Amino acid sequence: MRTFLNIKYFVLVCVLFITACGGGHKEKNDDDSKLFRYNESSGITSLDPAFARGLENIWPVNQLYNGLLQMDNNLYVQPCIAKKWEVSDDGTVYTFYLRDDVFFHDSPVFPNGKGRKVVASDFVHSFLRIIDDKVASPGRWIFNNIDRSKRSNNIGFVAENDTLLKIYLKFPFPPFPGLLTMQYCSVVPHEVVEKYGDDFRKNPIGTGPFVFKMWEENVKLILTKNEKYFEKDDEGNSLPYLDAISITFGKDEEVEFFEFMKGNLDFISGLDGSYKQQILDSKGKLKPDYSDKIKMLTQSFLNTEYLGFLVDDEVEIMKNSPLRKKEVRQAINYGFDRKQMIMYLRNNVGTPATSGFVPKGMASFSEEEVPGYSYNPQKAHELLAKAGYPNGKGMPEIVLSTTSQYLDLCEFIQHQLQELGIKMKIDLNPAATHSELVARQGSAFFRKSWVADYPDAENYLALFYSKNFAPDGPNYTHFKNAEYDRLYELAHKTNSEKERYEIYRKMDRIIIEEAPVVPLYYDEVVRFVSPRVQNLGVNPMNLLTLKYVKKIPKEEKK
Repeated sequence: MRTFLNIKYFVLVCVLFITACGGGHKEKNDDDSKLFRYNESSGITSLDPAFARGLENIWPVNQLYNGLLQMDNNLYVQPCIAKKWEVSDDGTVYTFYLRDDVFFHDSPVFPNGKGRKVVASDFVHSFLRIIDDKVASPGRWIFNNIDRSKRSNNIGFVAENDTLLKIYLKFPFPPFPGLLTMQYCSVVPHEVVEKYGDDFRKNPIGTGPFVFKMWEENVKLILTKNEKYFEKDDEGNSLPYLDAISITFGKDEEVEFFEFMKGNLDFISGLDGSYKQQILDSKGKLKPDYSDKIKMLTQSFLNTEYLGFLVDDEVEIMKNSPLRKKEVRQAINYGFDRKQMIMYLRNNVGTPATSGFVPKGMASFSEEEVPGYSYNPQKAHELLAKAGYPNGKGMPEIVLSTTSQYLDLCEFIQHQLQELGIKMKIDLNPAATHSELVARQGSAFFRKSWVADYPDAENYLALFYSKNFAPDGPNYTHFKNAEYDRLYELAHKTNSEKERYEIYRKMDRIIIEEAPVVPLYYDEVVRFVSPRVQNLGVNPMNLLTLKYVKKIPKEEKK
């Protein structure tokens, strides 16, 4: 196995050398300037927005659907199907005025196969579907604050007419418009959903800039231009500019990078250990040899990479687990050097998470008010002894579940914890298997990440609210704390931004103290893009938006 890995590494170096020198055989290809290609190594499980959990699903869903509102690259909420909106004086009623020129994609389900106009009642159906127990959407938690009392016809969402929609909240919540930009809130045609049932996941009909063409699972997904798309650019030109999107599902990220360097993919997202040392210097910048071959786009990322502990004593795998003890969880937090980890394994791309769970870049973030964990092996030893495991003696082996993409980080942590006497085994699983395992409480200790759905710290703190237990919500750790829940509900009722941020920090301090998670680092968006690609952009949530993208024809590339 070691020989095989070394051969792969040798081949990688050769390909990079040839590419950097401008050599290598170039095959004659047809013009592909209207086609955007990328690879999704994690795979896609559904094209139904009700299951748009994880960037691998969110990215294609974002091309196929629209919601009432959308987020721009600066994280400002902008109109989409709703051309404007109003909020009542008490902050509990939102009124949306819809465009009347938005149509669903064509489908045999519609009369004559032609997509019909979107009306306000379509949003009522779409939102009720998200909270339907039978659907079991992982996004149902986003509507926990909906007021389904008599004033809203016991529904919470009311279509006054075809272009007027009202949404009623129990309590005012100023970040609510940002929440509506989530892909869960996309509009879908009820008759198509009813026709296909669970198979709507692979027969998607939306309103977005691209239309579903074909999907051979684990092989290729093709989306084509929506010729009737309603949005225009600033000069009045129709969007999108591209004719098609091609998504492949190769599992090997090393091969993915080969294909990118050969010009067969237009962009790759994130860092992988197989190539980062070759193209990035120690400060995380692109090496000069690649500056004219690759565009590197970076941006602070509203993403916290972390390890999570299942803290639900009622789950069978936790009955005799040492991770039930807070002191053990705290010891693990103190037991490895985050700064060293980022320096050596991430080429200093990202920020060590030595504060709370809410990441750097959020308005409420404060290192001073929410001190976290830093490397302190002496403190870790003291906590292990307090837990009844001096120098790790008598402590059962713990198992950390992760994917191959994060193996190097987990091995780094494994090595440093071993020096404390903590025995840790790493359990590798494919990304889809790993996600399901975590969502269904199949792992006591797991690696996870949380990318902001909307730019408010509440989105991160929702992961620890007891009414959001997975799989119906994002509380994967099954953390439950009465004071935390009280503060979470208080934050929803607090209109003052300053007061709400103070509450957020109190909640984050509880998370640090109780340690249901191990914050690793606050990430950075890194995109490697072909020089032929224009207008791709980058944003703090790493949302992929392709309706503005253009590609320079090969003969025009300088």
